[in-house]
Amino acid sequence: MAAQSRKRSRPAPKRRPHGNPQKHKSGAPQAVAPATARDWIAAARLRTLPLAITPVLIGTGAASLVDDQLHWALALACLAVAFALQIGVNYANDYSDGIRGTDDVRVGPGRLTGGKKAKPRTVLLVALAFFALAALVGLAIVVRTGQWWLLAVGAVCIVAAWFYTGGKRPYGYNAMGELFVFVFFGLVATLGTTWVQVQSIPQEAWFGAVAAGLLACAVLLANNLRDIDQDRLAGKRTLSVLIGRRATQVLFTLFVIAPFVISAFLALFYPVAWLTLIALLGALSSVLIVWTYRTPRELITALQVTSFTSVAYGALLFWAFLA
Repeated sequence: MAAQSRKRSRPAPKRRPHGNPQKHKSGAPQAVAPATARDWIAAARLRTLPLAITPVLIGTGAASLVDDQLHWALALACLAVAFALQIGVNYANDYSDGIRGTDDVRVGPGRLTGGKKAKPRTVLLVALAFFALAALVGLAIVVRTGQWWLLAVGAVCIVAAWFYTGGKRPYGYNAMGELFVFVFFGLVATLGTTWVQVQSIPQEAWFGAVAAGLLACAVLLANNLRDIDQDRLAGKRTLSVLIGRRATQVLFTLFVIAPFVISAFLALFYPVAWLTLIALLGALSSVLIVWTYRTPRELITALQVTSFTSVAYGALLFWAFLA
């Protein structure tokens, strides 16, 4: 009876789990499939690329006010620089946010580094490759125009792109993202495009630069509003985290509507600029989404609509200046 009692008291042998039992016990994440070409394209965040087109369109249109001849080669080179910098900063953000753990819990599209789909070093190298491409095209512009001081401007742009989320104290984590986006995606990109073509900056370029910068800031606000809860938990102090949802919605509305006030003023001198009000339909749609959204994912739509509103605005303002 004692032997039978001891036999019954023995615990049943545990069944060995499939795969590595140590990883299973420790709760380590399961293996993630390596990134596909589609994942890499998604990480480039193509929905933000229209923001690179808008300042080039406006800047080229403003240049036509000084010189009737369109400098297409220089305009396309400026567009190539803008694209390369935009994609480069997107991959750099993927890398920096991923290694910090900011992207561990995401509402928006998945990331390469944070989602463990690609090695951080690989993502970093891709980001640096696009920065290098922007530098090479920028160098070609400098050689073509003889404006050697623009090398310093290009270097500052690349440094600013990296330290948005990179480095020990990224300014994107300290409520400075909108300011730098306004400066580089608005003023620098637009005025720089005008300058390299005609070595002059008419006042119309300044108005257009402000409009382009505000629309770019609106896209960033929609993104940060979507991630406000996750950013707060991760310690990422964006402007939206500091001022809250309601103030972000108000600021987004102002940033989206103000460019159309600017174009209405310009229409007094360039009547075709009234056509920019067509793009106002998209702007009002994005404002409606931002004020009525129920889930953070709906703000991805607002981001996309605002981004395409920006390029439509830029195209119509380009037409107004050209006409």
